[in-house]
Amino acid sequence: KLCGYLNKLGIKGPIKTWKSRWFFYDENKCHLLYYRTAQDINPLGVIDLSSASFNCKVENGEGVFEIRTPSRVFTLKAISKQAMMYWLQQLQMRRWEFCNAQSRFPVGSSQLVNEPLAGRTNVDNEDFLPPVKTPTEAVGLKAASLPAPQTSTALQNISLKHPWTEIQNTVHNICGSKQLWGSNGNVFSFSELQECSENPEEEQEEEVEAECAGAEDGRMESRLNWVRKARWMNSSIPGLPEELSRERNPMDKVSVLQQQILTLTEEVKSQKELVKLLHKALEAAQQEKRVSSMYLTAAEDKDRLELVRHKVRQIADLTSRLEALEQEKKELDQMLTLRDSHIQELKEHVQLLMEKNHAKQEVVMALTEQMARELSDPLQEANTIAAETLYKQQEEIEHLKDDIDAYKTQNQFLNSEIHQVTRLWTSVAENEKALLMKCACLQARNCQMESKYLTVLRKLQEALPGLPSSHAELVRNLIQEALQWDVKEEAEESFNLNPVSEYDEYGFMTVPDYEVEDWKLLAKIQALEIKSNNLRSQEVVEKPLRDRWNSVGELSPSAELKSLIRSGIPVEHRQWVWRWIVSRHCSHRSDHYQRLLRQSKSTEPPACRQIELDLPRTLTNNKHFSSPTSQLIPKLRRVLLAFSWHNPAIGYCQGLNRLAAVALLVLEDEESAFWCLVHIVENLMPADYYSDTLITSQVDQRVFKDFLSEKLPRLMAHFEQYRIDVSLITFNWFLVAFVDSLVSDILLRVWDAFLYEGTKVIFRYALAIFKYNEEEILRIHDSVEIYQYLRFFTRMITDGRKLMNIAFNDLNPFPMKLLRNRRSMHREELEAELCELEQIKAAYVKERAEQGP
Repeated sequence: KLCGYLNKLGIKGPIKTWKSRWFFYDENKCHLLYYRTAQDINPLGVIDLSSASFNCKVENGEGVFEIRTPSRVFTLKAISKQAMMYWLQQLQMRRWEFCNAQSRFPVGSSQLVNEPLAGRTNVDNEDFLPPVKTPTEAVGLKAASLPAPQTSTALQNISLKHPWTEIQNTVHNICGSKQLWGSNGNVFSFSELQECSENPEEEQEEEVEAECAGAEDGRMESRLNWVRKARWMNSSIPGLPEELSRERNPMDKVSVLQQQILTLTEEVKSQKELVKLLHKALEAAQQEKRVSSMYLTAAEDKDRLELVRHKVRQIADLTSRLEALEQEKKELDQMLTLRDSHIQELKEHVQLLMEKNHAKQEVVMALTEQMARELSDPLQEANTIAAETLYKQQEEIEHLKDDIDAYKTQNQFLNSEIHQVTRLWTSVAENEKALLMKCACLQARNCQMESKYLTVLRKLQEALPGLPSSHAELVRNLIQEALQWDVKEEAEESFNLNPVSEYDEYGFMTVPDYEVEDWKLLAKIQALEIKSNNLRSQEVVEKPLRDRWNSVGELSPSAELKSLIRSGIPVEHRQWVWRWIVSRHCSHRSDHYQRLLRQSKSTEPPACRQIELDLPRTLTNNKHFSSPTSQLIPKLRRVLLAFSWHNPAIGYCQGLNRLAAVALLVLEDEESAFWCLVHIVENLMPADYYSDTLITSQVDQRVFKDFLSEKLPRLMAHFEQYRIDVSLITFNWFLVAFVDSLVSDILLRVWDAFLYEGTKVIFRYALAIFKYNEEEILRIHDSVEIYQYLRFFTRMITDGRKLMNIAFNDLNPFPMKLLRNRRSMHREELEAELCELEQIKAAYVKERAEQGP
């Protein structure tokens, strides 16, 4: 057992006293309990060591050390330096054992996470300080039989902060030593005290006996009498024969008796001081009682009023006296300050005098040595002076060596304390990281299990015609329950392993509300798969990517930035990077946007009616645009009207509303969204992409078919076999940059690279989408089924990282020069076809006109 007597520093204002306390370590709770004596049963206080640190300073004195808890600092003192180091080492060791036992990760189902933790707990213990031998005379159960060291008077050693604990402990000691002084020593019945028991473990000890001056009634006085009687009964007198028996000669006995007399004399003095304080309190209470009795016995209200007035006059008199005393106190404080400054000046003057004296002494010493050399026997005197000087220097050297040893010991202990606290912190951090990793793995596994469950339900839904009626009804009920599952209800549970929320960071629905049940199931399966992939890649991919983005300073075009943007911009950096990209290509004129808004208010643009028709159909799966009263609808209207005046050649084209809506969601500011739309239409997309004829959009579809034949020849042959025109699916991809085609998480990654690099990114991702689903499409051998699959197959892409690798790695090389050449070639062909078509149309019209009605 780790126990023994230590001196504890009690501080109350300017008063600092050392009190002897018996300390005992509770290994179950990692608490250090302290009692007044080793025989007490109830502690005076508790020190929580689980979150404490230890410190020792040479400046504090020999044997003094500190225990620092988050709420308080405890200053303790051992009887020797060896005992202090033993206590510190033992407390360190037991704190580590307790914290290590508490932080052990429970063995669970995730073997991948638990195995590294098992090896982390066994950290190599570096011995900064050699183990100290156990001081049996001061530590251990044997020390409990020794008398407590007396470092202060008996009155000071009493803890009036915990009177009930003192009474209980005293009664226990009295009952335990009854055989020494007889059964008549019982001052009171222990059962009477059980009614007002209190818990001392939550209190801290601040022991000042002056607090007893404000006692309100006789109950406190009676308790103090019990304490005094119990302490007197338990004092050194009952143990006197035992102590005398240990002495060997009469002189020792006499010295022991004299020591007892001195102790009792100090006890009597302290009791007299306590009696004086209680008498003063009693006189004040009796005087108050007399005044109250006079007030109650007064026959008339006039007499009572006079008594009240008298009391008021007394209060006013006391108030004036208090103010006078406060004024006098201020004057005394000022005088004290002046005196302190005067004392400081005198000290400085004394210091100067001492320095002068020291200089004179050195001169005298030099002259003395010179005279000594001139005397008849200079050698002997010189030897004497040299011997004295050498002796003093040796003493100083010995003191300095002791100080060096003490500082070395202190440094070694503090190094060990820092090392152990760092180990504790590292262990806790690793356990927390392992828990988070395990939680993420469990969440990912749960998402996968639920997606597999929904996939099975979908397969059963396809097989409904062949199932018995009872089984078919059961499948329908299960599908209905799965589709009506509410995320909010699941989130209210205490332990939720389903992290799929209803909306993402930008307000897109994670599970769109399709009318067809089959599509609803597919959307829900895809949301779960995306969440599972994100959780699994969070620690390996997402965290390093965020760290790289956090380390990016000022943005400048480079290959590294291009690679970072292709990998996807984190949510917290996306708005900043998009603003930088747009500002590089568009010269913002400060009042241009506001001028366009004023123009749209004064004159209605031609495209106003078409804009109003398209506003309710913009991003219907986003909560910021799903309602006509949404806050972003007016902003989107103003952006589109301003653009129609900014570029009258285009005005408004269906699809621009979706581009502007995505820009608003990310950039939030409508003027920034306007310039982002300008950047896309005028800088990124070729000319005539959004014109009335959409000629460049048609050209891109022919270019895309060429790339599809070159990069995915098997798939293109499959389409040609079943006469599938992919432009019916892909035309909208190119026109609105995949808006409403890809899920929001993948869509915004595509837009990150698209805004930085241009339309080549759209070609890359369009080819990557077909490559991602190539095997599934090749297994379908019916043109109608192929068209039905192509309508929603982009919504089944769950792994954005895989799609990105296909787009930027598997499809290389993809030179921009080749794209420009293909565009110019197909534009010439398309213009020739359109010209021929116009000629055929004109000839037909002429022929019809000649034939007549």
